[in-house]
Amino acid sequence: MEKRTLGKDLEVSAIGLGCMGMSHGYGEARDKNKMIALIRKAHELDVTFFDTAECYGPYINEELVGEALEPIRNEVKIATKFGIQLKDFKQTLDSSPVTIRKSVEGSLRRLRTDHIDLYYQHRVDKNTPIEEVAETVAQLVKEGKVLHWGMSEAGVSNIRRAHAVLPLTAIQSEYSMFWREPEQKLLGTLEELGIGLVPFSPLGKGFLTGSITKDAKFGANDFCSTVPRFSQENIEANMVIVDLVKSIAERKHVTPAQVALSWLKAQRPFIVSIPGSRSLKHLTDNIAAAEVVYTEKEMRDINEALDSITLQGNHYSAEAQKNIDR
Repeated sequence: MEKRTLGKDLEVSAIGLGCMGMSHGYGEARDKNKMIALIRKAHELDVTFFDTAECYGPYINEELVGEALEPIRNEVKIATKFGIQLKDFKQTLDSSPVTIRKSVEGSLRRLRTDHIDLYYQHRVDKNTPIEEVAETVAQLVKEGKVLHWGMSEAGVSNIRRAHAVLPLTAIQSEYSMFWREPEQKLLGTLEELGIGLVPFSPLGKGFLTGSITKDAKFGANDFCSTVPRFSQENIEANMVIVDLVKSIAERKHVTPAQVALSWLKAQRPFIVSIPGSRSLKHLTDNIAAAEVVYTEKEMRDINEALDSITLQGNHYSAEAQKNIDR
């Protein structure tokens, strides 16, 4: 698979693997041994970039990723995150220096490694100045425990302040045909500063694949149950974008998922998405998206069609929105 560079020198596969859904966020955790086999299969298919976080589970997702990648640790890049404590889907933000140090030691242990390739602040903590966070991570870099750092769902102002203290390698943000807000300010800022973008939910939490219908029911432990875009009326209203993606897929002789992922890849050379997969079918489908290309006219026509669509509902609940830095 094609490689891409995040920041100055973090080289990863053009499409990574988001591991959260294997054990957190979308219903019951999947069978551990099957997920270990799937992660290792992803590596066999040239995926070298794997994403997890301390709070996924919590903790069990890092344990899963660590066990899966231990035999091939030197052939892959692992990204994880600090700063969120999660209980019953309620987030508590804490990026104090003491907590960061405690978190990194726990993550290193669970990931069965002596270093983290990319360490993100999961959410901006308003109670800890971002400069203090950057200085703490800088010490971890000096100690060799962290090689690169990033931020997740961070606003432009805090990105600039953090980058001035310790250059950022990547920003993680929701970005897809289903949520294009990063195009307003974030993409231009990252291009200016030389920072990579790692979009999560690149398939619109599955919506862009056409797998979610207006009659969809989400369990209480499924993140989608809290998302306004997935209310019954909004699902029905937003089907217009699913129809567009399906029409592009038919013309290109690819799947809707491959359209969504290849569209993202085409937006900037420093974008590396991390679709989640819990089956070999979806994994191979997503990986094949790296080979889909568009002419300038095709991309122009697609973007014009997207611009004509107004989608209904926010991508986070009002409660979750409070923890998003803008």
